[in-house]
Amino acid sequence: MVHIADLSAPLLTCCRVLTIFAFGWLAWRKKSLTYWILFGLVAGAEFGFDVPTIAGSLQFLAEIFLRMIKTIIAPLLFATLVNGIAGHTDLKQVGRMGWKSLLYFEVASTLALFIGLIAINVSKAGVGINLSAMTGTAPVVAAKMQTTQEFILHIFPENIAKAIVEGNILQIVIFSIIFGIALSMLGEKYKAPMLKFTASLTEVMFKFTGIVMYFAPIAVFASIAYTIGHLGTDVLFTLMKLLLTLYVALLAFLVLVLMPVALLFKIPVLKFMDAVSKPASIAFATANSESALPSAMESMEAFGVPRKIVSFVIPTGYSFNLDGSTLYLSLAAIFVAQAAGIDLPIGQQFVIALTLMLTSKGVAGVSRASFVILLGTVTTFGLPVEPVMIILGIDVLLDMGRTGVNVIGNCLATAVIARWEGELDDAKAKG
Repeated sequence: MVHIADLSAPLLTCCRVLTIFAFGWLAWRKKSLTYWILFGLVAGAEFGFDVPTIAGSLQFLAEIFLRMIKTIIAPLLFATLVNGIAGHTDLKQVGRMGWKSLLYFEVASTLALFIGLIAINVSKAGVGINLSAMTGTAPVVAAKMQTTQEFILHIFPENIAKAIVEGNILQIVIFSIIFGIALSMLGEKYKAPMLKFTASLTEVMFKFTGIVMYFAPIAVFASIAYTIGHLGTDVLFTLMKLLLTLYVALLAFLVLVLMPVALLFKIPVLKFMDAVSKPASIAFATANSESALPSAMESMEAFGVPRKIVSFVIPTGYSFNLDGSTLYLSLAAIFVAQAAGIDLPIGQQFVIALTLMLTSKGVAGVSRASFVILLGTVTTFGLPVEPVMIILGIDVLLDMGRTGVNVIGNCLATAVIARWEGELDDAKAKG
């Protein structure tokens, strides 16, 4: 006699395979890179689950994609910023965009911080965690907290080549802005050739991006397969409550903060969602904000945001508008205290969260920056590091969600600033 339990496993496998084929058929019909990326996401998860040994060796494919993307960032930022500033000569607008962007960034980041605190205090995901059961976590390099002077000094480049090599986006932006202002002060004889060069370089880098993006579905497949194959399901189920808390909090931030902001500034929500789907899915699958930067800039320009605004707001937001990371940091810090059995008063929770928000600025180019900042802050406030180590086991899964929200938040910021400046092209945004 055949039991239902004996049929359940093959039936579930069949359903998963049919789902993958459905995504593949949809991607083939739509001829859209976004759908191919989603297909890679689903197929990679299944491959990692079924063949973890092989999946564990596929990470190099994702690394190839990330390396190629990193070659794009510096020339693209330099060309778009210089051309946008020197080509319009309205330096007052640059100043306006600067203070408007920073105001928007800080309000959004503060709201993200509070949502993270509320979510972890409601779910109490860290309460009852058995620390002795969590073994085999990888070693972590201790982080050093940034002082205010170090943070300000970190903004300015000492060597532009070094900033490019280290992937320090904020320093590249500062250099490009000053270069653009200096170029705008020159006479036409010297300014015109450089403007022509940066305009040509911009177009070349967008075409370069288009070529590299064809590899994105393969990179997404490899990245997800590696993650599932490497972690397995034991750690995932043990810390499922923390994962759910973060993702519910991120969803709440999207619905309760970003959605009302979009409506307030009359941003067409459905069209915006379509515009950010590709960069957000890339950021989510690769857990890397840089991988989505060229695609995000291209998508928002197609959405109707002028290039001069896109090239200023998005790179700046990569250091000052990390909404997903800010939310995660406040949530994770309290999780650490809960897992250690420490009952923190709400006042001390706010102090820790505000410290995390300040120390996280300007470190977007650092791999797993949020985790490093979390470890440094926990040490500073005298909390135990053992609960931080157990987060490391699923940090890549946490990073996927927070990175996706970071990209969505920065894309919305460009549309908001464009509307605030009265330069959002409604024909493109609503078309």
